[in-house]
Amino acid sequence: MTKHSIRERLNRATERVEDGFTAAFGARHNPMHQLGALSIFFFWIVLISGIYLFIFYNTTLGGAYDSLERITHDHWWHAGIMRSLHRYAAGAAVITIILHLSREFLRDRYWGFRWYSWFSGVPLLWMLFIFGITGYWMVWDQLAQYVALSTAELLDVLPIFSEPMARNFILEDVLTERFFTLMAFIHLVGMPIVMVLGLWFHMLRITRPRIHPSRTLVLGTMAALLVLSLVHPAVSQAPADMGTVPGQVSINWLYLAIYPIMDATSPHFVWAVILGLSILLSVLPWITFRRQEPVAVVRLDNCSGCGFCADDCPYGAIDLLHFAGSGKARQAQVDPALCASCGICTGSCPSSSPFRNVSPLVSGIEMPQAPMEGIKQRIERALGSVRNENVRILVVGCEHSVDVNRLSRPGVAPLALQCTGMMPPSTLDHAFRSGGADGILVTGCECDDCHFRWGNRWMEDRLDGERPPYFSGRNHRNRIRTVWTKSVGMSKVQQELDNLIRETAAGKGRA
Repeated sequence: MTKHSIRERLNRATERVEDGFTAAFGARHNPMHQLGALSIFFFWIVLISGIYLFIFYNTTLGGAYDSLERITHDHWWHAGIMRSLHRYAAGAAVITIILHLSREFLRDRYWGFRWYSWFSGVPLLWMLFIFGITGYWMVWDQLAQYVALSTAELLDVLPIFSEPMARNFILEDVLTERFFTLMAFIHLVGMPIVMVLGLWFHMLRITRPRIHPSRTLVLGTMAALLVLSLVHPAVSQAPADMGTVPGQVSINWLYLAIYPIMDATSPHFVWAVILGLSILLSVLPWITFRRQEPVAVVRLDNCSGCGFCADDCPYGAIDLLHFAGSGKARQAQVDPALCASCGICTGSCPSSSPFRNVSPLVSGIEMPQAPMEGIKQRIERALGSVRNENVRILVVGCEHSVDVNRLSRPGVAPLALQCTGMMPPSTLDHAFRSGGADGILVTGCECDDCHFRWGNRWMEDRLDGERPPYFSGRNHRNRIRTVWTKSVGMSKVQQELDNLIRETAAGKGRA
């Protein structure tokens, strides 16, 4: 079994798990669809709670631990809860980020045009753990002393410092009051600024990035964190003692796993693992060999400069520019480095309409591997193959969701596209008027989980007259069904198809 097939099998397994979340919460509130937004939400909880805690924090060697004890016990009903929220939101952020990274890898969303988002996410992992580790130092209990001493030993193997850092955490007269002021600045000012800049770079090439989870998910997550904070509040371990080496301490494995590994091996081994994983993650988009699909091509003679394609592009790959001598105010231009080859721009182009009196049909923007004339002919051939059937149903699907070719049977004409969003709504109307379709089933990726981010949403909005180009066949809208699901959701599509066939046959019988 190849590595590629292992990844696909794991992907399908995770899709089944996510399908359970959808059944429980609904697709729009599925936490697995909003891992990036949840990570940002947890970051804001950590930042706000941290600022609140700093009001009560004493940045002195003798007062740091005592101030946190007062926060935890004397003021548990506000500052103590904030401390627990701070701790648990930080842990939750690690979980959602690791899930987000793993999910993007399993979904094959890390190479090609997506390399930038993947590559810029690697430094965010470093920032996250530096952010968390400096927070543990500020508690200044035995765990903090252990982390500080181990971190110093880890840094001492690097040819940076002239004197060993570890001695600063062994001798009490060496550690000064400025240490906690420095840690507070790094933890509350420096790292948050760096994190915000890192997140901005990470989402730079994405249009309409989702940075806020759904309100339902926010309220549910916040309630869970509050309950956890009340039931199991965060507390400090025994106070740090510079006269002794920390003994047995309780480790948070989400942030501090490298330290027990270093105890069992060596700092050099830990650096080799950290740098090795960082390099592997960074170069992964270029050591993955995939055939890059041709990018969208603008046909300037047919481009009106309406801007629908630029508005709909999920990755900002289309700009509107003025071309001298074109006689038009502006026309589209595609950046090949950003183009996802999804074809959503084709579905948004008004000149993609098959009702235009031109032959062959040439759109203002289209995919070389799937031109509009070719899609039009594929629909005509598919419906022509079921012409003698009592009910003729066209099924339009996405290659990244259910395999619609498996739905082929008498009376059903399947058509698979790179993305459902590349189908202009006028083409569906043409399938009714000229192709003889009795009904159309449109399927694709699950809501808020489109492989190309917006394909299913834009298709739904176009059909409902909420986004241009609008579906003009109002009389035919009730004969179109949509079902959005994952690749493991064949039963859902099959059920909707059966319902459509039954309703269509009953309607023709009454007629």
